[in-house]
Amino acid sequence: MVDVTGESGLTFRALAAELRTGAGAIYWHVANKSELLVAATDAILTGAAEPGVAPEDAIRAVALGVYDAVEAHPWVGAQLNRLPSQRTTLRVFERLGRQLQALGVPVAEQFNSASALLNYVLGVAAQNAALAGQVPAGTNRTAFLEGVAADLDPDDFAFTRTVAAQLRDHDDREQFRAGIDLILAGIRSYR
Repeated sequence: MVDVTGESGLTFRALAAELRTGAGAIYWHVANKSELLVAATDAILTGAAEPGVAPEDAIRAVALGVYDAVEAHPWVGAQLNRLPSQRTTLRVFERLGRQLQALGVPVAEQFNSASALLNYVLGVAAQNAALAGQVPAGTNRTAFLEGVAADLDPDDFAFTRTVAAQLRDHDDREQFRAGIDLILAGIRSYR
């Protein structure tokens, strides 16, 4: 429902009509719209790492799972960044942290490592979702990015113009995964 109507369209009345129940039945489970959005976000992102998967692969799976969920449901990115202490965010943090423990990351480095991963995952996923929402439907991505690069001042943006072809042709998901791999490479130095 939120995917179609956006957060503003999510009301107890609309949800009650969609579910063919009274709003009172919904209030029995959640007290307000904020709790309803948290519950919806939780439902989308809840999942456990597969048993027997190597810790680094499990970290990638968690990260890509969040990325894909935010890509499919852009409102989830905004919701995750709205309340960083909410249980869904803490569950993602827990899933990443357990894998860091399994990797043998020293206790003194686990919080910083898990925080770096979580902040990267939430930040990039939300940023990509927000940017996707700003580009008009039907826009040719390559042409759009070429235009952005061409409009940059060569003196102020020398580096960006140097990598403009990569910017134009990159795959957001693969770039995201490369960032996870860079963070994991740094975390390996703690072991």
